[in-house]
Amino acid sequence: MDKKDRTARAEYVIQVLEKVYPDARCSLEYKEPYQLLIATRLSAQCTDARVNMVTPALFERFPSIEAFAEADVEEIEKYIRSCGLFHTKAVNIRDMCRALAKMGGVLPDTVEELTKLPGVGRKTANLIVGDVYGKPAVVCDTHCIRICRRLGLTTSDDPLRTEKELREILPPDKSSDLCHRLVNFGRDTCKARDPSCKDCPLRDKPDGYVCRLK
Repeated sequence: MDKKDRTARAEYVIQVLEKVYPDARCSLEYKEPYQLLIATRLSAQCTDARVNMVTPALFERFPSIEAFAEADVEEIEKYIRSCGLFHTKAVNIRDMCRALAKMGGVLPDTVEELTKLPGVGRKTANLIVGDVYGKPAVVCDTHCIRICRRLGLTTSDDPLRTEKELREILPPDKSSDLCHRLVNFGRDTCKARDPSCKDCPLRDKPDGYVCRLK
């Protein structure tokens, strides 16, 4: 499928999912931008629901970037143990907050600068750029990668290549919200296992297109 066809298909997907999920936002709960950064790091190989259960006590115990920067890794671990990979995540959280403290507590507003922080990959960086700064962003989580390939919008399971292919066809002002909607769509309908194809809101595309599961 050429770029023109993929762009047209992306427009259709955006239109449909905007109607199905009018409220496009991250499901992670936070009050301060740095808290979203931490919550997103915790969400690696962990559900957002679990992260949201853990972060209230974590953020109460460490109420600032400086508190995290000065914390003992072992104490951070106690609060995040149920999120998995807790030692690596605790070290990353402390070290990223140390780096942020040196920057005056202000999160960078570009993917390139954010990914210089310990433990921050492109998925996390794009989320911050889109949700905190309102800039064009493409958050390639497992839902986005799976669904976009099924729909023929992308051709790879590689996050970086998927991001590149989506940036070529998505309207910049729609890209971040679409990624949030794809998460909801992936949880509700287009699941990794046993997708609910009969309930898919994208099944009635005018040109008769069906996804790669058909």
